[in-house]
Amino acid sequence: MNEEATEAVRLLWGPPAKPSRGPRPALSLTRIAAAGIEIADSEGLGAVSMQKVAGLLDFTKMSLYRYVPGKAELVALMVEAAVGEPPPAVDGLGWRDRLAAWAEALTWSFAEHPWLLDATVGPRVIGPKELGWLEQVVAALAGHGLTGPEMIDAAVLLAGHVRGIAEQARAVRPDGSPEAELLAVLGPLVQRHADRFPALAAAMASKDGGDRALDFGLERILDGLEALITRRTGPTPR
Repeated sequence: MNEEATEAVRLLWGPPAKPSRGPRPALSLTRIAAAGIEIADSEGLGAVSMQKVAGLLDFTKMSLYRYVPGKAELVALMVEAAVGEPPPAVDGLGWRDRLAAWAEALTWSFAEHPWLLDATVGPRVIGPKELGWLEQVVAALAGHGLTGPEMIDAAVLLAGHVRGIAEQARAVRPDGSPEAELLAVLGPLVQRHADRFPALAAAMASKDGGDRALDFGLERILDGLEALITRRTGPTPR
C-alpha cells in the first residue's frame, strides 16, 4: 500500500485523534469535507483544491495540511461524507424490494452530488460508510443460493446500471431527460431514413412505456437474479 493510500486509510478508518492539551482545534475533518463538497456540488470536482477549501473555511492552506495531507485524501473524505450511510434495511422486505430501494437511494446520491461519478472510479481506499452499501446488497442476497463472488458481482451490476443512467442524466439539461434529448436529436433523422432503419424508426415512434431506462434496466437485472435464485433454490419470497 502506497503512502497516499495509507493516509486515506488512517483518515477514513482510524480512530479519531485524541485531543491534546491546549486550545481546542479550530478545524475538523467533518468541516473540511463539507467545504470540499460545497465546492464540488457547485463547480465540479476539478474545482476542488486545498487552497480553495482553506479559503472557504477562512484558514490558510498550510493550516489545512495539519489535518489532511493532500487532495487525494480530501476527496476520499468528501466521498465518504457525501455517500453517507446506506439506507436502513426495512424489516419484512424481501431481497428484491431491498435491492430496488438500494438502487433508488444510490440514484439519489448521484443526482445530489454528480461529482461522485468522477470521484468513485479506479483503485482507491473505500471508507466504512461506502463499504456499508456493498454490505447491504450482500446481506439482502445472503441465503438465496448465490456464491459470495456472485453476490458481490450483483452489487457491481446494480451500481453499474445506476452509474450509467446517472452519467447520461448529468449530460442533459436540468429540466430534461436522457431519453427525451436523444429522441429530439435522433428522432427526425431516423424518421427521414426510415427505409434504412425501419425497426428503429418504429421503436422511436412508439409512445408506450418511454423514458424508463433506469427502472427498466433495474427490473431486468432483478429478474435475472430471481431466475438464478429460483434455479438454485426454488421460488423464494421477493
